[in-house]
Amino acid sequence: MSSTTNTLIKMAAKGKWDGGIKSSNTIRHFESFNMDEPVKLGGQDTGGTPLEYIAAALNGCKAVMIPLIAKEQNFSFSSIDFETDGYVDIRGLLGEEGVKTYFQKILFSVEIETDESDEALECLKAEVERRCPVYNLFVDAGISVEVDWKKK
Repeated sequence: MSSTTNTLIKMAAKGKWDGGIKSSNTIRHFESFNMDEPVKLGGQDTGGTPLEYIAAALNGCKAVMIPLIAKEQNFSFSSIDFETDGYVDIRGLLGEEGVKTYFQKILFSVEIETDESDEALECLKAEVERRCPVYNLFVDAGISVEVDWKKK
């Protein structure tokens, strides 16, 4: 057995179709949540869309990686706000050949309250981007990701 196999950990979610284009989903022992689409896309608007949850996953991943790496770098901060905007060409979702069905581009912004230098902030940003799994999924998929970090 390779050493890589020994380091793999399982991440899982379960889902159940609830009719129409709605599903209920669970992760580990947490309360279930709905995924649906807005009415204009054929859903009942009872929950976020799968792609909206993926956008939120980038925020959540950065909320893990920034404090983790900041601690390693002795970088102090008092608050962080995130915003992820993903842009999808609806033609791909509707079946048009040659149009990606996932994000065409992503705009990700971070506002961090800190007294650290701009150089220290750049060092933190570079290491977070190198190690953030969700960010790297987007980049590796060839999605244009624009990142903007600002101090509060």
